[in-house]
Amino acid sequence: MEVSTPPDRRRMLVLAICCASMVVAIMDISIVNVALPSIRRDLAAPVSGLEWTVDAYTLVLAAFLLAAGSTADRVGRRRVFMTGLAVFGLGSVLCALAPGIGWLVAARAVQAAGGTMLNPVALAIIVTTFTDPAERARAIGVFGAMSGFSLGLGPILGGALVDALGWRAIFWVNVPIVAAALVCARRFVPESRAAHGRRFDPVGQLLVVLVLGSLVFAIIESARLGWTSPLILGLLAVVALALPALIRYETRRREPLLELRLFRSVPFGSAIAMALFAFAGFGVFLFLTTLYLQSVRGLSALAAGLCVLPVGVLILVLTPQTGRFVGARGPRAPLVVAGVALALSGAVSACFGPATPLPVVLGSYVVFGIFQATINPPIANTAISGMPRSMAGLAGSLASVGRQVGVSLGVAIAGTAVGSAHRAAEFTAAARGIWLLVVGLGVVIVVLALVSTGPRALASAGRAAALFDEMERGGTVTVRKGPQP
Repeated sequence: MEVSTPPDRRRMLVLAICCASMVVAIMDISIVNVALPSIRRDLAAPVSGLEWTVDAYTLVLAAFLLAAGSTADRVGRRRVFMTGLAVFGLGSVLCALAPGIGWLVAARAVQAAGGTMLNPVALAIIVTTFTDPAERARAIGVFGAMSGFSLGLGPILGGALVDALGWRAIFWVNVPIVAAALVCARRFVPESRAAHGRRFDPVGQLLVVLVLGSLVFAIIESARLGWTSPLILGLLAVVALALPALIRYETRRREPLLELRLFRSVPFGSAIAMALFAFAGFGVFLFLTTLYLQSVRGLSALAAGLCVLPVGVLILVLTPQTGRFVGARGPRAPLVVAGVALALSGAVSACFGPATPLPVVLGSYVVFGIFQATINPPIANTAISGMPRSMAGLAGSLASVGRQVGVSLGVAIAGTAVGSAHRAAEFTAAARGIWLLVVGLGVVIVVLALVSTGPRALASAGRAAALFDEMERGGTVTVRKGPQP
């Protein structure tokens, strides 16, 4: 049942509902990290189990976001969005009741199955609700702010809940939020769908799962089995075979799951790459920071969460400003600032030891907060700008896939590096190399920011937009190997 409300108020309500879904889905990436030491003690979980507790969520998100976005475009965005809320709530209940680490990992996968139907679909709902470009840019900025704020809020709220009520409370807190969002979505979110819905692509979906699942599984389990293990080598062989098969199959399909023609736009392709690299750095930060503060420095869960408070505050304050700046002047400056901040934060973190002065540690987190506050709005806006509304769900899904794959790889690589470290000095020595990798990621983001905002890149975006405009009008599109006119 829908109710009649003034158009401006209704748009704000839709934005608020979409932001609520963003808060719970994204917060559950970061809120779990502060609870990892407690989960480890309570469930007698190995380090690989902790990695899977994080990566089961992000990996399922990455693997099925594309299908969720295109399905929403086809069958209805509100319908898929509400289904996602219900499944996410069920997964949260199962996580809170999990009796062992295996059950928790499985429940996290259920939770993520619901999450796949939230963020990219919410972004598509916002795009179709806010039709004015400037107004849409501001709305995306607010949505991006909630994304970053959720990541910063997670450790603080998680620390308070873990210390007061235990780690299971971090999942129970989702239930009332999801229930309220579900009721409000039914009443206020209008139904929308693409004029021409894309067909489900089971072969493409299977190949995506094989590539992502095999790669992340190999990285996580390599610390225990070794890179020369037959299982690890077999998984890497699956990746080597499935990836080119995916590209070959999708380029020949009329309505592919992975729409590779989107990557003819250099800004779009660069946005996806920057999302991957940026959130790989974020995955490293989440995993290593939690263990460093609690296991190396001996802080409580709440104290550890408060230490990353600067990240959340800066995200909350700066992200809306960044969104407005992107809408007015473009994405180049925020992306350069983000890349420099990530590299600087990684360089300082590489010097951390058990006795590093806390103000130095907090200063590094301030710089990391600047990175998080300035990276999300330009990526989100670049990923969907210039695309017709019929492609909004798919384009938003690809940006989210880049983020989730990045987090999965960052956590997997960080966990592999420190998995065998049992003493504080061993942990900081093992983490140093990973932080230097983060420095490299920041440098790559700066380079991509400069390349993707130049005249040639913008011209490629115009050609890609013209291509999809023709597709949207029902014209015949020929896939050519050479440059498009």
